[in-house]
Amino acid sequence: MHQPHALFTHFNADIAHLALPDAFTFPFFYQPHPLCVIAAQELQQHLLTQTAWFHDFGLELDAHPETRQENDARMGKMFGVLLVRSPKGELGYFSAFSGKIADHNLLPHFVPPVFDMLAEESFFPRELEAITALNAQVKSLSANPQIDILGTQLQHCLVQYKTLEQQQRQKMIEGRALRKQQRQQAEANLTGDALKAVLDALAVQSVAEKNALKYLKLEWDGKIAATQSELTALTSEIEQAKQQRKALSNVLQNKLFEQYRFLNANGEQKSLKAIFAPTTNPTPPAGAGECAAPKLLQYAYKHGYTPLSMAEFWWGVSPKSEVRQHQKFYPSCHGKCHPILSHMLEGLEVDPNPLEKNWGEDKTLEVVYQDEAIVVVNKPAGLLSVPGKAVTDSAYTRVQAMFPDVEGPFVLHRLDMATSGLLVFALTRRANKSLQKQFITRGVEKRYLAMVEGIVEQSEGEINLPMRGDPDDRPRQLVCYEHGKPATTYWQLLEVKDGRSKLQMYPKTGRTHQLRVHCAHHEGLSMPMVGDTLYGEPDSRLHLHAEQLSFDHPYTKERMTFSADCEF
Repeated sequence: MHQPHALFTHFNADIAHLALPDAFTFPFFYQPHPLCVIAAQELQQHLLTQTAWFHDFGLELDAHPETRQENDARMGKMFGVLLVRSPKGELGYFSAFSGKIADHNLLPHFVPPVFDMLAEESFFPRELEAITALNAQVKSLSANPQIDILGTQLQHCLVQYKTLEQQQRQKMIEGRALRKQQRQQAEANLTGDALKAVLDALAVQSVAEKNALKYLKLEWDGKIAATQSELTALTSEIEQAKQQRKALSNVLQNKLFEQYRFLNANGEQKSLKAIFAPTTNPTPPAGAGECAAPKLLQYAYKHGYTPLSMAEFWWGVSPKSEVRQHQKFYPSCHGKCHPILSHMLEGLEVDPNPLEKNWGEDKTLEVVYQDEAIVVVNKPAGLLSVPGKAVTDSAYTRVQAMFPDVEGPFVLHRLDMATSGLLVFALTRRANKSLQKQFITRGVEKRYLAMVEGIVEQSEGEINLPMRGDPDDRPRQLVCYEHGKPATTYWQLLEVKDGRSKLQMYPKTGRTHQLRVHCAHHEGLSMPMVGDTLYGEPDSRLHLHAEQLSFDHPYTKERMTFSADCEF
């Protein structure tokens, strides 16, 4: 185990002129403190010059993303720095990385994991070996070609039996119709023993057809059961191994949950299982506790250092799905880290959550147009479109207050809190139905104004990147070709000024954060919007404005276009 003083890094730069932070960083929405920026820069220099280990972060590849391969081993990583005061009162910082690097979770200069599952004396390698052996057994058993052969035979038997059964049933239907006709003729023309003989013969035919169906079923049930029995004999061993693997995995997982124990500033300790128990997803997600932030805080608490501020940055090639750019700072993830850090920050004075502040409180909601059917408003940046968990003030509630006697207002679409621009609300059910249909069929046209960080060299373009929500980090969105929904954006360059590019953007689909992700993702423009706190860096505001909205009036069917200027 590293000694604390060996990992405690003194600043190389002169920091005497910089004031200490007033409170600890709110990790899910922050602008890095200047001291954390310097610490991050020093850590980045260390990554460039150290020779103790090697990991291909793909930095040269990132300059030429067109050469990226699907199975490329190059991988960027999230790193973190924690500004601390030592027990002796010295100012410095600790460094950490998320997960593993170069197949190791213990590397010089970096704090150790909360629990070292790779240690030789740990139960994890031993129990994982048993699970790995079962994996190999399942793979070996599943590779038996007889399984596919019997599976094909079984399907063939089922199809053949169904065909023959249908043929027999059709024969019975036709026979029944014919016998009915013969019975009617006999009853009309015969009497006594002659009639009885005909009816008895018809009854025998009926029984014979039913028996034929019965014996057909017995014959094929036997064939199907025999094939199924052979197949089950092979697959049951696989299923048994899978069940055994699942049981061992659950035991190992719960052991790990108990071994990951996190301190807070009050000296209280909780296991991963206890931390996630009261949440909506009580089973901790894979990798919970392995991120840089929990590692840093745990190490500081354990060795008597006082946390003052923190920051996390991405180093290396961008990942395939997430928006992550080299050297850029990012907030901690919600799915894995929010429950853990909420516990670990107890006892520290932490910056207030900016998302719980009503940034639009003193801003005016301008009414651009209104009639008996609709109202179009120009939402200021910082005002919610609809009420949130912590803030109820919104464009919707303000429109509701303006029009207390209408059937609505009805919400038809939304803008992110940080986005300004045009919103339309329906005031009647009839208008709502018409406009809803237009939004669904993409009859509504939208034009946005955006400013991105960087120089866009083309004059126009189209971005097609399918998107879905990040299950581990809501509300962030991912680019996902497997499970994402199609998302298309057309854009035009207006001007380039001071290293930034102003664009007009036309979304053909309306996915959450579509324009922001299409700008920031490395397969899009690879240039985040100015002030994008989710996919870029903070600024005075998010430079995204819904400047034009066109649709057919729900009553008159006249095409209407509304505009709202914005300067940034």
